[in-house]
Amino acid sequence: MFVPEGFLFAGISCGIKKENKLDLGLVYSPYNLTAWGVFTVNTIKAAPVILGKRFIKEKEIHGVIANSGVANACTGEEGIKRALTLLKEVAKNLKISYKSLLPASTGIIGEQLPLEKILPKISHLISNLSEQNYIQFAKAIMTTDTFPKVVSKRTEEGITILGIAKGAGMIAPNMATMLAFILTDAEISKDYLKKFLPKIVEQSFNRISIDGDTSTNDTVYMLCSNIKKLKNWDNFENQCLEVAKELAYFIVKDGEGTSKVIKIIIKGAQTKNEAKILAISVANSPLVKTAFYGGDPNWGRIFSALGKTGISFNPEEVEIYLNGIPWVANLKPVKDEVKIKEELRKPEIELCMKFKKGKMSYEVLTTDLTEEYIRINAHYRS
Repeated sequence: MFVPEGFLFAGISCGIKKENKLDLGLVYSPYNLTAWGVFTVNTIKAAPVILGKRFIKEKEIHGVIANSGVANACTGEEGIKRALTLLKEVAKNLKISYKSLLPASTGIIGEQLPLEKILPKISHLISNLSEQNYIQFAKAIMTTDTFPKVVSKRTEEGITILGIAKGAGMIAPNMATMLAFILTDAEISKDYLKKFLPKIVEQSFNRISIDGDTSTNDTVYMLCSNIKKLKNWDNFENQCLEVAKELAYFIVKDGEGTSKVIKIIIKGAQTKNEAKILAISVANSPLVKTAFYGGDPNWGRIFSALGKTGISFNPEEVEIYLNGIPWVANLKPVKDEVKIKEELRKPEIELCMKFKKGKMSYEVLTTDLTEEYIRINAHYRS
């Protein structure tokens, strides 16, 4: 695993979660980082999102302090106050400004940060900082995730990009219930990041769906240590996008109760926005998702999901393909159900719907919907 120069990581247990699971993480750099963030579009924003949007504009940034187990969302002014107390305590130990730290939280909504558990562990957290402790940091931000999500790439000229993410439930195409951190040792300006980060988020984290919910805490940060000169911008941008796409894929693959990963493709739409609306409608349809879970070739549910968008199209002109195999044309199945059922049993599925309205396309990653998803979320707090 490649690790960008200029970053240190730590992840410890401070007792927020049960069974001594890691729940407090820190990314720190002694260098002044170039940083930018993309945040949830949910009207209700968690305290760390409110503060993150404020502090990301500071001239000096040195890292991220993140916790799991408690989201610090719907916690009012007390939630803001507690988040600031945490930032100030970490900053005091690192001898930096508290405004140079970006907060992130994930977990149960409506509960306050248990500072009585966190603050006594800050010195222990900082003493664990190491350039090799990125896995510990990744584990410290997990909630219902079953594995830490870490991806790294190195460009042709030796620039390193490291991506760390969490997310397994409440995933919708306006990012997801997710935290993601993209770190690089490239020298990059803030003006560049402001344009670049939203672009890669739109092409990766904004194109995944597990259950259609959008969280109060969604955050993607990109941090640059500015150690290495960057010349090949195209290669760098492509590698960053690959990191983001791989993280997004891991989030979907690790979706709560997921047994299948499904790529939804719309082709031949009149506009990009139409293609996006159609794809997301299919990706978020509980009836489509449960049919895929059960291996039921009920293509009528797909047309229902397309039709409820209100977008005008002739259903007789729509062709549906499953893993590249023709499935439906002229509102009739064109392949034996036995073959379609065989394809539906596969763990990775591609569902393509071809329209005859234009040339625009769009892709979304989604999952099936299982009894296990219900079990996990019915007992999330217990």
